[in-house]
Amino acid sequence: MRAILEDVRSGEVSSEEVPQPELRPGGILVRTAFSAISAGTELAHRGQVEKSLLGKALARPDLVRQVVDFARTAGIRAAYQRVQSRLDMLAPLGYSCSGTVIAAGQGVKEFHPGDRVACAGAGYASHCEVNFIPKNLAVKVPQAVALESASLSAIGAIALQGFRQSQAVLGEVVAVIGAGLVGVLTIQLAKAAGCRVIAIDRDMQRVERAREFGADLALGSGDRDTPSRVKEFARYGSDVAIVAAASASSEPVELAATISRDRGRIVVVGAVDLGVSRQAMYVKELSLVLSRSYGPGRYDAQFEEEGHDYPIGYVRWTEKRNMEAFLDLLTSGAINMSPFLERRCPVEQGGAAYQELKSTGAYTVLLEYPGRVLIPMPMGTGAAARAARAHSAGELRVSCIGAGSFARAVTFPALRKTRGVVLQSVATASGIASESARRLFGFSRAVAPTDLLQDKDTDAIFVLSRHDSHAQYVVAALSGHKPVLVEKPLAVNREQLEEIRKAYQAAQGADPAPFLMVGYNRRFARFTEKLREFFAGRQEPMVVSIRVNAGYIPHDHWVQNGSGGGRIVGELCHFVDWARCLVGCGISSVAANALPDGARYNRDNVVATLTFQDGSIATISYLANGDRAVPKEQFEVFCEGKVGRVTDFCTLELARGGKTRRTRSGQDKGHQREIELTVDAMRRGGCSPIPFEELVEVSEATLAIEEAISSGRLIVLRPPPASTVLPTAEES
Repeated sequence: MRAILEDVRSGEVSSEEVPQPELRPGGILVRTAFSAISAGTELAHRGQVEKSLLGKALARPDLVRQVVDFARTAGIRAAYQRVQSRLDMLAPLGYSCSGTVIAAGQGVKEFHPGDRVACAGAGYASHCEVNFIPKNLAVKVPQAVALESASLSAIGAIALQGFRQSQAVLGEVVAVIGAGLVGVLTIQLAKAAGCRVIAIDRDMQRVERAREFGADLALGSGDRDTPSRVKEFARYGSDVAIVAAASASSEPVELAATISRDRGRIVVVGAVDLGVSRQAMYVKELSLVLSRSYGPGRYDAQFEEEGHDYPIGYVRWTEKRNMEAFLDLLTSGAINMSPFLERRCPVEQGGAAYQELKSTGAYTVLLEYPGRVLIPMPMGTGAAARAARAHSAGELRVSCIGAGSFARAVTFPALRKTRGVVLQSVATASGIASESARRLFGFSRAVAPTDLLQDKDTDAIFVLSRHDSHAQYVVAALSGHKPVLVEKPLAVNREQLEEIRKAYQAAQGADPAPFLMVGYNRRFARFTEKLREFFAGRQEPMVVSIRVNAGYIPHDHWVQNGSGGGRIVGELCHFVDWARCLVGCGISSVAANALPDGARYNRDNVVATLTFQDGSIATISYLANGDRAVPKEQFEVFCEGKVGRVTDFCTLELARGGKTRRTRSGQDKGHQREIELTVDAMRRGGCSPIPFEELVEVSEATLAIEEAISSGRLIVLRPPPASTVLPTAEES
């Protein structure tokens, strides 16, 4: 399909062919008819992207601090690679479109194929021929409304939410500062509500056009007599000032304070500096309110992505209901849309559309999409020949599902370094990230996940997608008799784990035998191997202490919601596996406690205790309430008068006989070694580096930690043997 993408590094905009997005539960696939380029939000974003690397850093000091913190722990090289992986991307543009539903996902009952819809949301309602839209970000379009007009519904909802925040009523004077697209829509909304409207803009051409949209008074913001003319028109000053401008300065808000009446209201819709002087606000006792995009529900993942609506009796105007209301206003004719539909451009010329918008100062440009049958993307230049040569040479053709930050920063580079690997296909749920990965890392094809799973030219599959999707892809790979590595976690619940177990058992006896590996890389780190050698041949149980200074992640981060499964399942599993690897025998029981959730943490401060069949004990303290100045990961092992300690996989300390030997190195968490061993086993038709039974055991123990926290009781996985037998040096 065709999509308008920007190169994050260079800022260049181009029209590209990318795979179609995947249909997922809770959403719909929409064939786009029109999408609107926003002259405000999108051009402001383009201004940021087009800056130099230094300019981008100065504009986002918060991201610079994150990179510096990461470099302190992982090293400068790793931090540099992470930054580069995020710059070398193609990103979608747009957030307001309209079209026709072509498929509805599981759990969606309100939409059906053929429905005309308007859609919203950055990352969803993009400038693409086909978009996946969560159901709460789409609304049906009345038959009386053309899809051209409906493509502006998200932008109209922004204006409508700003007007609602103003609480303006019949007869009040509303000053709209900034007469761009959102501004002139706001003018029309205020007139429809029976208000008297003043339009103010620094562009005199827009000032003149504001009168055409119904402004009773239109003024230039740079005119010295503007405040006096407002007072002359409104007697006491404006009752409400809605700031719809975009500016790096605080001048629009200062102007709003100047022209407002005593105890007036200021609503900020546009991206402006809020450094208004206290004196200006204090003397008049003004109210300052910010309007959050389309309305309640915006930035709430449970509403936008998981489809949980707010009860109408408590939240009358959500972002979805604001879009519906805007479409109702279009049906009644209260809003004049014709001036916004004049400039159109075929999607193939999307880059030129941005230049036109920037140079002409138009309110918007509509992108038009042809109705065509979408066909799979062909291989890149020379890809078919490379794949054929790889097959004949006995190399392993690896295809990957998922191309997120971890895949780009760690897995893809590691695969490229591994001898005998040919990067065959890459697939993502959105389709766009896969094209970025194809170009940057040299995959032969960018395809949809369904096509990848059925690709006969793929020898092995790596699953690197979001946590909740792991199980379905693993089951599909096993059912298709493809060896598969999946990033942790293997499953986010027991139902998924049971599905994987059944698929693995069903594939037993087939040729080739089923192969499953999970990305528990830490057990393959060089310092982990040194620890195992240090304690080899032990005759006593171990005491293992693991402390993870994991750091805070907000409640609305994807890891914390349904797609992530939570941090216990999604990350703590790493340390369950590390302990299982070091001790070298089965886990008997699990106990765990967590600090109360409170308002800040999502049960992310956990202490878990694992007991093993040889009597060993491991405690895992996984903490979100620490400080970044302290190392993230520390492992201590006590056994037979010896102590081993690993800190952040940069330092190893081995103590016995009153002496300590210290080794320092660059951070090595075992990623490269894990992939090399996995690829070698896949190519030879050998066994997974971690036995299937052990992978299931680690998943069961991790899920048991959550159960132990919830129930407050000990969870027994398997009773200890009647007589404890310690592993031999070879077994460990």
